[in-house]
Amino acid sequence: MPVEPRLRSLTPAASSALEHEALARGQSFTALDLSGLDADAVEFEQCEFDRTTLAGTALDQPRFTDCVVASSDWANVRLTKPALLRVRLSDVRLTGAAFTAGTLRDVTFAECRADLTAFRFASLAAVRLTACNLTGADFTGADLRRAEFVSCDLTGAQFSNAQCAGTVFEACELSGIGGVTSLSGATIAADDLAALSHTFARALGITIAG
Repeated sequence: MPVEPRLRSLTPAASSALEHEALARGQSFTALDLSGLDADAVEFEQCEFDRTTLAGTALDQPRFTDCVVASSDWANVRLTKPALLRVRLSDVRLTGAAFTAGTLRDVTFAECRADLTAFRFASLAAVRLTACNLTGADFTGADLRRAEFVSCDLTGAQFSNAQCAGTVFEACELSGIGGVTSLSGATIAADDLAALSHTFARALGITIAG
């Protein structure tokens, strides 16, 4: 299980916190519009994002430590080589978001709309995704050996060249996923295997008769 964020008393934040190389510590981003911005090397420590939009924002090498994100719109956010440590995201819209080549450790995604989200070449350690819409998500080349998916819709998700030895899938929709042979070593709940049967057959060149 991921370690929960460690928060302290917070002070109100301003949009200036997204300037290049800015450090935001112990701040509350509440009902702010930070969409469409660009910043490099921004650091957030013990911060809360509540009803705050980062839609379409591009952050290069951002760092989030001990942060909580709730009821926010982060659709199409572009995080390049991000570092997330002890972060919880709940009820966050992440459609089309990118965590490219990121390092995620002790991170929880709960009830997030994360369809078409890209975790390409990211490392997910002690990461738990619960009740998330991950349809069409891209995990190409990702290290998922310590990731857990629970009650997630992964229809059409891509796992090509992902490392999945130790990954746990429980009560997930797995129909139509790509790169199914990369799931070698994963633990999959028995009830989830039925949706994978045709995908496995296609990958192995097996014809199912009848």
